[in-house]
Amino acid sequence: MTAPKIRIRKLYKIFGSASQRVLPLVRDQGMGKPELLAEHKHVLGLQDINIDMQAGEISVIMGLSGSGKSTLIRHLNRLIDPTAGEILLDGLDVMTLEGPALRAMRQREMSMVFQKFALLPHKTVLENAAMALKVRGVGREEREAEAHKWLVRVGLSGFENRFPRQLSGGMQQRVGIARALTANTDIMLLDEAFSALDPLIRTDMQDLLLELQKELHKTIIFITHDLDEALKLADHLVILKDGAVVQQGAPQHIVMHPADPYIEAFVGDINRARVLRAGTIAVKTAQDGAYAAKVDWDDTLETVIRAAKGRADAMIAVLKDGQVAGQIEMSELLAALIPYSSTQDSTDYT
Repeated sequence: MTAPKIRIRKLYKIFGSASQRVLPLVRDQGMGKPELLAEHKHVLGLQDINIDMQAGEISVIMGLSGSGKSTLIRHLNRLIDPTAGEILLDGLDVMTLEGPALRAMRQREMSMVFQKFALLPHKTVLENAAMALKVRGVGREEREAEAHKWLVRVGLSGFENRFPRQLSGGMQQRVGIARALTANTDIMLLDEAFSALDPLIRTDMQDLLLELQKELHKTIIFITHDLDEALKLADHLVILKDGAVVQQGAPQHIVMHPADPYIEAFVGDINRARVLRAGTIAVKTAQDGAYAAKVDWDDTLETVIRAAKGRADAMIAVLKDGQVAGQIEMSELLAALIPYSSTQDSTDYT
């Protein structure tokens, strides 16, 4: 495996006037967030974070309010400095960057899409989308041509001369995405970018992001508190609680194998048929057989159920690259639909 695009190691963030003094209490003595606040009036934002983010993947950081999601993403571009730890970008420790080098990293390596859109109200849609290139000193004709290209890609052709107040929330967020794409950075940071949108618009934005990612292969760090959104978007999922990583890995694996009761509760209420993929529960097979139907490796279990047409004895073939790579019996599918619980007898779904 190639080296991670972003590597976070032993990252701590403590908010307060004497963060370095109380750091050993957390790092060496194991003091938790409630005790640190009660006894020392300091807030534990992040605790021993270790994450690798691969180039070209969507890494989703999720958790409840106060879990440290937004604090973590703001460390990547040094909007917040850590109390301790390393943040490596292509092997370079971003904590060594100061002044012009830090500004260059923010302008050329990372772009950010915010929850509240962060558009300039007195600038047109085209001017907002071109802003990152204007800051770099790119000429007007070149930057506006590039901005126009991405506005077209996100479905805003014809809106270039309007102002943000004349757009719906979903359209404003499309401008934010176009602005990030116009910046042409390898890394995109999206901090709860779709949380303020209505459900249908939110779904459209998720689909747009996935469509663009198939083409562009950006390294995307996406913050959300919505599990369905995380499972839809993530190549790598990280779940935080009280500033610490509770579990991380492939989303399908986390759903099937929650690490502790907190994760069990987190994933317990999701519609597993809509989330789990056929390839996740398929049993590998080396031979063709008499199958009731065929589905793709990445199809959801809902698709498998429809393909079975109500037959409890149906055997469904699972294809990868057009070839049979596995098969699903309906009894195995039904077992996968039952949420795992550490209090029940252990069941191996794979």
